[in-house]
Amino acid sequence: MKFIGRQQEIEALEREFHKDSGFVVIYGRRRIGKTTLIKEFIKDKCAFYFLATEEVESQSMKRMAGVIARVEKNPILERVTFSDWLDLFRLIVEYRPEEKKVLVIDEFPYLVKANQAFPSILQNAWDELLKDKNVMLILCGSLIGMMQKHALSYDSPLYGRRTAQIRLAPLPFLDVYAAQQLSFENAVQQYAITGGVPKYLEFFNDKDDLLQQVESVILSKNGFLYEEPNFLLKDEVMSAINYFSIIRVMAEGNHKMGKIAGALGIETSGLTPYLSTLIDLGFVVRETPVTEKNPEKSRKGLYFISDNFIRFWFRYVYPFKGELELDNTQIVLDEIRKDFVQKFVAFIYEDICREIFSGLCKKGAVRFIPSRIGSWWLNDLDSDTEIDVMAVDRQSRQIFAGECKFHGKPVDAPVFFGLKDKVMTSAEIRTAFHDYRILYGVFSKSGFTQRMLDAAGENPDLILINEDEVVKTEI
Repeated sequence: MKFIGRQQEIEALEREFHKDSGFVVIYGRRRIGKTTLIKEFIKDKCAFYFLATEEVESQSMKRMAGVIARVEKNPILERVTFSDWLDLFRLIVEYRPEEKKVLVIDEFPYLVKANQAFPSILQNAWDELLKDKNVMLILCGSLIGMMQKHALSYDSPLYGRRTAQIRLAPLPFLDVYAAQQLSFENAVQQYAITGGVPKYLEFFNDKDDLLQQVESVILSKNGFLYEEPNFLLKDEVMSAINYFSIIRVMAEGNHKMGKIAGALGIETSGLTPYLSTLIDLGFVVRETPVTEKNPEKSRKGLYFISDNFIRFWFRYVYPFKGELELDNTQIVLDEIRKDFVQKFVAFIYEDICREIFSGLCKKGAVRFIPSRIGSWWLNDLDSDTEIDVMAVDRQSRQIFAGECKFHGKPVDAPVFFGLKDKVMTSAEIRTAFHDYRILYGVFSKSGFTQRMLDAAGENPDLILINEDEVVKTEI
């Protein structure tokens, strides 16, 4: 799979490379593309790339010596036994001292597991050897909890040394779509499953039927992604079963803390630490309506599974594990065909529309400078009191309210009239933004009826977005 997107991350790394002493921490969940990003960055540089594994420290030193030997083309080093990490780092410093070099330590937590003192050793190496010697240091890791504890937290010996950190997120939809040969509709459906995780994208192509690929990669016991959430959670938490239960309850449509706790039969106080961990790991997100002035303290916070693949797995795989263990994939395929587009893809399409709106603002297609993009709801999620996309432009005192329709037919004018009615009858929105200009938007993957186009032509505050572009209308 070719390298996709990550332009901002590459630019950030290049800026660090050109500093006198760059020390970057890169972290993020497995499969997210950290190593691919690093290899893209160092491909034209003098770099020492070391991938740590679960092994005794002496073996790690031996392999590091092998890395140095191959870069420096000095085979003698591979036969030398090292017992001090500083000696290895010194070899890197002394190699071509006039040339800028990059030292990458990938899967840094494994070195910490082998020797709890390694962060202190690395701190000493950075302060005494690497910092002022034409070396850029990159620490990378997939175990988010350990990266935060040993590389980023105040208690770590490395605290205060880093000059930048990158928490790598899944690829945005627009970056993935631009690299594909798929129609917009099919790209959205595929993204609803892969969520822009580069490793998952490798198992899906642009030519074969999506459900056939789902069957072989996800539903088959031999499929690469059949047990994926097990691996992701067990890497990070001691007892994955409690986290599995919480995610499954959320996948069933429970988003309020009280409802989640009630479905699990526990007090909300007992649920809080689990949700906090899932949020830290990037599997769950807490969202509040954009009208809330203090989102952190808001009682309207709802919890959602933020990872598309985990959302898909808990909706279509986990409840049918018994059948799938007996190789009965047909029952799941029937379930997917029944409501995948209407109840699953349409929900994720709302997230994609928020990204599309942000992109249109950035390139000036919509004159709006968002300070916040999200959605709005009155009490809980239902069609009568929810607005799919809502954004605030405090600089120009504007708000944007958008409706998303992943329909097979062109969207008609009543959708706009219904959206406008929601905004105008909401005392909460009118109070929060009483003197703001209101822009309306309708997102569609199938275009618009002539009546809707006429309405947009007559109303300068209505923006129609077909797929990922603004539709030009005239009066």
